[in-house]
Amino acid sequence: MLPEIYHAHHTMHLEDLPFWLELADMAGDPILELGCGTGRVLLSMAKVGHHCVGLDNDPAMLAYLQQGVGSITPTPLLVVEDMCRFNLHRQFSLVILPCNTFSTLSEAQQLSCLACVYEHLKPGGFFAFSIPNSQVLLSLPARAGVEYEEAFTHPQTGNPVQVSSSYHRTKKLFRLTWYYDELHPDGRVDRFTALAAHYLLPTQAYLDKLRQVGLVVNAQYGDFDRSEFVDESPCLICIASR
Repeated sequence: MLPEIYHAHHTMHLEDLPFWLELADMAGDPILELGCGTGRVLLSMAKVGHHCVGLDNDPAMLAYLQQGVGSITPTPLLVVEDMCRFNLHRQFSLVILPCNTFSTLSEAQQLSCLACVYEHLKPGGFFAFSIPNSQVLLSLPARAGVEYEEAFTHPQTGNPVQVSSSYHRTKKLFRLTWYYDELHPDGRVDRFTALAAHYLLPTQAYLDKLRQVGLVVNAQYGDFDRSEFVDESPCLICIASR
């Protein structure tokens, strides 16, 4: 996945940023974001003065993020690491895992990630993640063909990029494919694809894993407006503490 395409698409969706910024203000610094990608959330926190560390296993994503840091102070520290086995030799007031990433990890990877999170939290520090609501995904038909979603302008070429998606669902896995079609003036179309597979685990399984590593579950929300989590909620947002 090209970082510039990823960034242009994901920065179209900013509805969750007030939630993460409010959480950052509440928890205090320093802050660690796991799976920070090109910095949609991380840079938003750094721009308002938070001391941030961004961790991702994709060097190309972090290289693109570094270009966007510019003169932001305090300057975020960027680390190429696996979120399931990292050791930064420091602790944080807040660790976040936004953008539906946690449910793309297997159950063993989730536990490994949470164990690392626990070790990197200060006593009283907070951890938060957001994922799609598996109950909603399980209620969908087993598959859907390619459907147009939206469009944006390519940040480098200025060409329109059309975004479409398709999915295939089993009882345990939701496989989502994104299609990015860059439309050239001469009629050529360059297609880029991105794949994501979400494990469809019950909500209780996530709560149990948090408690298993020693974290205390503080809140569960069904959306970024902090509405109550119910079966029909679009997502599951959990906040836990050490």
